[in-house]
Amino acid sequence: MSDRNRAPDPLAAPGPWQMLLEARAPWEFAAMWAATPWLARLPTGDGHPVLVFPGLGASDITTLTLRNFLRDRGYTTYPWLQGFNFGPRTGVLEACRSTLHELATRHREPVSLVGWSLGGIYARELAKEMPKQVRCVVTLGTPFAGHPRATNAWRFYEMVSGQTVHDEAMIAGLRLPPACPTTSIYSKTDGVVAWQCSINDAAPHTENIEVHASHIGMGLNPLALYAVADRLAQDPARWQRFDPASAGAVGRWFMTPR
Repeated sequence: MSDRNRAPDPLAAPGPWQMLLEARAPWEFAAMWAATPWLARLPTGDGHPVLVFPGLGASDITTLTLRNFLRDRGYTTYPWLQGFNFGPRTGVLEACRSTLHELATRHREPVSLVGWSLGGIYARELAKEMPKQVRCVVTLGTPFAGHPRATNAWRFYEMVSGQTVHDEAMIAGLRLPPACPTTSIYSKTDGVVAWQCSINDAAPHTENIEVHASHIGMGLNPLALYAVADRLAQDPARWQRFDPASAGAVGRWFMTPR
């Protein structure tokens, strides 16, 4: 079916104004450094392994700040080591499965998975495939709950991956959360992904945390970093949803659980 004859999607991709707001990413990076004393209030992690996946068209360089932050908080972080994320090309998914298995075996405990944008799809799907080796999943601006056309990246995805986004069975499957504690961090001012595409369906082990952030700066945004570290510190056996009061006045004003 041609785009001209296709029924309109119930969700629209973010408009031009929200896309322009993506230019604030450098200020989010600066804000992260300014917020260092506030971020330092977080409890130290328990050292468990965390595997971090980059977004579409991005590489491990883009997650370096996030990984360093989590390492400084006491976690053992790992990049995905698959170069630029151009979708699930031949060998990529197999390598991700192998990496997850190797880390869980080496550390003798489940691995937390953190994924930014498309990287969050990898994290969620790996957790479904290998539940015994995953402790929790945290995604940032990941479009798992709507049609890919409700993003401003679907054409680029089709171009670099060689795959179509018009697979209704795949879309329905992506919406289902893994069995482990699963957190989606999203922003209503995301200029790439319609925020409704990042909302987990209600379940005892799922949650959604709204932050004020851009899409390309979410992994640098101090509010998002706080939420990620707070979630990783949770004991899966006694998991509770995020409480913005834990972040003080900043959290109460700028972070919204759902």
